[in-house]
Amino acid sequence: MIESFETSDGRSLSYRREGSGPLLVCHPGGPGFSSRYFADFAGLGADSELVMLDPRGTGVSDRPADNRAYRNEDYADDVEELRAHLGVERMNLLGHSHGGVIAAAYASAHPQHVARLVLASAPARFAAEQEEAMVAGMERHQDEPWYADAREALEREQAGDYRDDEELGEIVFRELPFYFAHFGEAERRYLDSIHDEVPNGDALRFFNAEIFLTFDLRPSLKQIDAPTLVITGADDFITGPVCAAELKDGIAGAETVIVPGSGHFTFVEARDRFREEVRRFLTR
Repeated sequence: MIESFETSDGRSLSYRREGSGPLLVCHPGGPGFSSRYFADFAGLGADSELVMLDPRGTGVSDRPADNRAYRNEDYADDVEELRAHLGVERMNLLGHSHGGVIAAAYASAHPQHVARLVLASAPARFAAEQEEAMVAGMERHQDEPWYADAREALEREQAGDYRDDEELGEIVFRELPFYFAHFGEAERRYLDSIHDEVPNGDALRFFNAEIFLTFDLRPSLKQIDAPTLVITGADDFITGPVCAAELKDGIAGAETVIVPGSGHFTFVEARDRFREEVRRFLTR
């Protein structure tokens, strides 16, 4: 069920509810994508009430008036507005990919409002070590027939070489095979199910141009005092074990799970393992 509310600055933010149980707020990645790609989020709704946010400018959530208002703190402010709207003092919070960056930033700024934190396929920064791992991850696929096209698409996306949201959508879906450990028929069917998603080009262009290579959460991670699960795929080419290690090192007591045979979308490629690890952590 899709619901929405008005933020303090007059924007509408939407979110999708699914399942029943203790509340789990879920923030998707991109940036620039709605929560639609979560689908049923590996069945986590069997034990939790999922509130899956459509970040600013995605789904039916309004874009900000300022097309540069896509900083990490802007997204974190929206999470705080959502918490207040839901009327809860403390919540379980999960962020995937760029959503994990936002979840960590939120938990650093508002530790009193986070009961448990899940950072799925997320980085604390993107520097030389992460760049080296990304290139190596791509080159593992260099014998695949889609490799050259996916690499060209990734370079265009990161350079902001697209005219509009629709063209960006086509470019992104060409690069997505890199995000799986094994890109087979099941993965193709998953992408087909979300292929008509139109991303927010302003958000992604701003991130790539001004945030991607400069943000660094490490100094603020020590402010997080919620029990934290860091989970990623062993073959995640962009936010894999190198990124997980930095999050674990920065967050006191953080637990790390590295899922073998999985890439960036652990909840698709390793659906059962992802669900069980998150369920175990939230109910421990």
